[in-house]
Amino acid sequence: MKFNLLATDPHTNARAANIITDHGVIETPIFMPVGTAASVKGVHQRELKNDINPDIILANTYHLYLRPGTAIIEQAKGLHHFMGWKRPILTDSGGYQVYSLSANRKIKEEGVKFKSHIDGSYHFFTPERAIEIQRCIGADIIMAFDECTPYPCDYNYAKNSMERTHRWLNRCIEADNNLPKLYDYNQTLFPIVQGSVYNDLRKASAHFISEQNAPGNAIGGLSVGEPHYEMYSMTDEVCNILPKNKPRYLMGVGTPINLLENIALGVDMFDCVLPTRNARNGMLFTAYGTINIKNKKWENDFSQLDSAGYCFADLEYSKAYVRHLFTINEMLGKQIATIHNLSFYLWLVRESRKHILEGSFKNWKEKMVCNMKVRL
Repeated sequence: MKFNLLATDPHTNARAANIITDHGVIETPIFMPVGTAASVKGVHQRELKNDINPDIILANTYHLYLRPGTAIIEQAKGLHHFMGWKRPILTDSGGYQVYSLSANRKIKEEGVKFKSHIDGSYHFFTPERAIEIQRCIGADIIMAFDECTPYPCDYNYAKNSMERTHRWLNRCIEADNNLPKLYDYNQTLFPIVQGSVYNDLRKASAHFISEQNAPGNAIGGLSVGEPHYEMYSMTDEVCNILPKNKPRYLMGVGTPINLLENIALGVDMFDCVLPTRNARNGMLFTAYGTINIKNKKWENDFSQLDSAGYCFADLEYSKAYVRHLFTINEMLGKQIATIHNLSFYLWLVRESRKHILEGSFKNWKEKMVCNMKVRL
């Protein structure tokens, strides 16, 4: 993997760059649609490629390990072949499930014991096992196994968790170096900065991660319930320490406003279930605010879903029609909303890139943030 930094905005720390992988070029800033179990919910790969058009998508190691299992994916010659996606893929390590499945797991120094949410069976993830599974899945960018701490958590818990994550990283790096390639392309390991919302811990973790000299770095443990100002503060602290000549990935973020504010702080890559999950509940994101398409006010609004036309669905269907689909619980409504939201997110990061390259990002960002706060 190669990272080419093209421009930095003169008034913020926003960056435009290219990440070159064996499956294609990723133009940053970029948002990665979440395809947890080898599918972006409700979206054909054809629509994903031709209409939403992301440079990279995300999949989840824990869920793919459970179903369909690494043996099936390896027989298919990797996740790209299995799901029919030829562009880059990034996999989370399963570290987020340490947080999200807290009621069904037990953490030890050796690793984490999970109780399957599917059938109740037990599974033990170690840093080495997480890398081995990701080798079988075959994503272009793979993540170190970490603990995503909850919010709030006390200082000592956050410190002990961060130090364990650092020890686990050393084991991940060794495993990645020792495991042979399974497929005819390269994989790149990203370590993850932790430290909850404690400044000294975040700084210590960012310095430790920087010293590993990995090709790219991630920021984890945010967007887990903390106020937005704390997210921005921690991201700012970390971005000021992480190397400028390597991509920075903020995990699990966020709203359209979160994306713009964190781009301004120097983040290059994002993922989040928000645009797809909210779409399935009738929330549409636009450049002028959010729409709850299930509200009665749209019942006889026959205007286009979004006249900006981020995707074909915006111009083909009316607000009244999409509201009708939600009213009768027709799955097409959820599909249309999903395609719209993801297309809007991709437009937002690409418009950000355009303004960074032009040197006009700050003023445009401030205007967009103001506009997007509105509930339509």
